[in-house]
Amino acid sequence: MPIVAQSTETTDWVSRFADEVIEESERRAPGKPVVVASGLSPSGPIHLGNLREVMTPHLVADEIRRRGHEVRHLISWDDYDRYRKVPNGVPGTDASWAEHIGRPLTAVPAPQGSPHPNWAEHFKAAMVEALAEMGVEFDGISQTEQYTSGVYREQILHAMKHRGDIDAILDQYRTKKAPAKKQQSQKPLDEAELEAAEGSGAAAEDDGTGSAGYFPYKPYCGDCGKDLTTVTAYDDDTTELTYTCAECAFSETVRLSEFNRGKLVWKVDWPMRWAYEGVVFEPSGVDHSSPGSSFQVGGRIVGGIFGGKQPIGPMYAFVGISGMAKMSSSKGGVPTPGDALKIMEPQLLRWLYARRRPNQSFKIAFDQEIQRLYDEWDKLEGKVADGTALPGDVAAHARAVGTAAGELPRTPRPMAYRTLASVADITAGAEDQTLRILSELDPADPITSLDEVRPRLDRAEAWINTQVPADQRTVVRAEADTDLLKSLDDQGRASLRLLLDGLDTHWSLDGLTHLVYGVPKVQAGFPADAGPKELPAEIKVAQRTFFALLYHLLVGRDTGPRLPTLLLAVGQERVRKLLGE
Repeated sequence: MPIVAQSTETTDWVSRFADEVIEESERRAPGKPVVVASGLSPSGPIHLGNLREVMTPHLVADEIRRRGHEVRHLISWDDYDRYRKVPNGVPGTDASWAEHIGRPLTAVPAPQGSPHPNWAEHFKAAMVEALAEMGVEFDGISQTEQYTSGVYREQILHAMKHRGDIDAILDQYRTKKAPAKKQQSQKPLDEAELEAAEGSGAAAEDDGTGSAGYFPYKPYCGDCGKDLTTVTAYDDDTTELTYTCAECAFSETVRLSEFNRGKLVWKVDWPMRWAYEGVVFEPSGVDHSSPGSSFQVGGRIVGGIFGGKQPIGPMYAFVGISGMAKMSSSKGGVPTPGDALKIMEPQLLRWLYARRRPNQSFKIAFDQEIQRLYDEWDKLEGKVADGTALPGDVAAHARAVGTAAGELPRTPRPMAYRTLASVADITAGAEDQTLRILSELDPADPITSLDEVRPRLDRAEAWINTQVPADQRTVVRAEADTDLLKSLDDQGRASLRLLLDGLDTHWSLDGLTHLVYGVPKVQAGFPADAGPKELPAEIKVAQRTFFALLYHLLVGRDTGPRLPTLLLAVGQERVRKLLGE
């Protein structure tokens, strides 16, 4: 059942952009579907930073759909871009892949063992699968198909005819000094464009005119298939184009009006697509705020050359990973949306992008922080359910749990992620043990099947198995630590006695929580249910000492999973044995 549109009183960033986009679309193309766009290059693993390029317009498009408007979210797959270098850390590749540098991504073999026909399709497939799981609806456009089928032929001929005008626009930025500090880009530099300018002499700053030799089109060589080519002549009337290849010395003359083996350089290609598709909204990375950036130059070219308008849209900030620096897909090992979805449910991942404005950076947790994020998410779910959440938080929650088409599949009984992770850690995935422990968490309403806590349980198990180092995993002692037990003083032995005496009557998650926190209070002469304000600071010290003792006796370390969960996981009989009864 479709989700009801949010109230117009909601002032979250998505609603504000939706207002602007609807108004702008009616001004530009009244009565036509609203067009928003993203662009992704399948040159390697498409990482979580790239996902912001998709999620920002997706959330806006989805809000527009909720309001009853027709909208298209285009994802342009830049699969006709040149293969720039062999990414680090990609399984199934080696140094031999360097021979393909300069060829279109769709002409490069997929990594060994891949079921996909080429490099681009291999990395596209993983992203498409992740987007489907996240409920992202889009229209994919392969730039290989667009260029090689001649869809852009008129636009290419038009750009070539107006190459002098394009060169004049670009020249205004070539003469500017480079910024003192190079900014990281989430879109790769277009080496083909640099070569097209430098190879013809148009980038020279001695005269600043950038005249005759500039061509905004780059052919792929008819012999070696690479783009290490230089256009040496072009006739506007006949459209005859001559190029030579620096890689293999091949040269040929073709008729551009019939030739489909090449593409416009990036700073011309992007604005051409804006005009061709009628894009109203498209975000871009913060790197595009600098003078001479593709977005700024494209704004001049789209109107001055192609008669279109630049999309509106925010500059989006970088996305990081807990404990890691800014992500770059040119480096190996950067997490992808598929990696994130192995350890977190789609709702949580959607929420991380929905709750922050595009110009706010944020981190996605692959470390212990994921447990805190899940606690925060579960707390929000409770507030939404009881009507105490703020309007902006309600809106972000609604965008996380589903789309205009309906809610995403969810865990029927979402137990705390940290609890599920602790159980998965202790049981090493043994389903019978896992079910036993989870069924004891709430004896008044026990779970009867692990399906009730899936897929969250599966995500927690994956996190334990893939993200927690082996030396941090929990291994319950096989035998009691008799030396430690013998060394205890009277207070230590008394604390264990209080705990053991209370196990029968407190054998549930809430009961054991009350018990383990209450033992030090009772020993100090306070009621077990005394609140923090009623207790001296020394009680916290006594609790930490007691907890450390239990951890040493149970798992041989100072710390471990939450003690109530650990006790349930170990089982009452084994707990009694390890605590010396």
